[in-house]
Amino acid sequence: GEGSVPNAAATAAVNHPVEQGLVQAFGVFLDTFIICTASAFIVLIVGDYSTTGLTGIALVQHNLAQQLGSWAPTAVAIFIVMFSFSSLIGNYYYGEINISHLTNKRFYLHLFRIGVILMTFVGSIASLDLVWNLADLFMAFLVLTNVSSIVRMGRTAGLALDDYIKQRKAGIETPVFNRSILNHTYGIVWWGDGQTTDSSVPPTPIEDTVEK
Repeated sequence: GEGSVPNAAATAAVNHPVEQGLVQAFGVFLDTFIICTASAFIVLIVGDYSTTGLTGIALVQHNLAQQLGSWAPTAVAIFIVMFSFSSLIGNYYYGEINISHLTNKRFYLHLFRIGVILMTFVGSIASLDLVWNLADLFMAFLVLTNVSSIVRMGRTAGLALDDYIKQRKAGIETPVFNRSILNHTYGIVWWGDGQTTDSSVPPTPIEDTVEK
């Protein structure tokens, strides 16, 4: 729910934006309430968490080793490496796309790439506490940005959700979104008559999408 993957969600080919919104909401539920809670329950059920002096993933590995055997920590380590690498590539992609959207000067893109390399190096040698504290700090900025966007766009999202629900109640199996239901269409170049994000025909900008 921190707003770290709207970039990926925005590239989805759907007939209605609410379709992808529901997928994203389910992703938050699965990641936060299922996976994270499962990790916590593993530690709590085993019960050996107050005397080991371990924290975080090391504690989970220790408890899994007690229940499943010596192979469990290695399996968890492999999963973490795969998750970390895919997260690194994914977040780098988000950053590069955002910079390309803001400016076409390659200087800033090269600067970003150097920054990513430096931060990756520092993160690999710094203490775990420092890494997590920095991550929490940057996540706070991300949350503030996302919350401000949610507040400003909440009404628009609500209109889209209402439209999706109405179409489903009307028996439409695959609802199709049209921007005409919104209070304004500034900046929206898709979702016109017969248009969806999986259309092979380039969008035709409407008059009020052009900044005056």
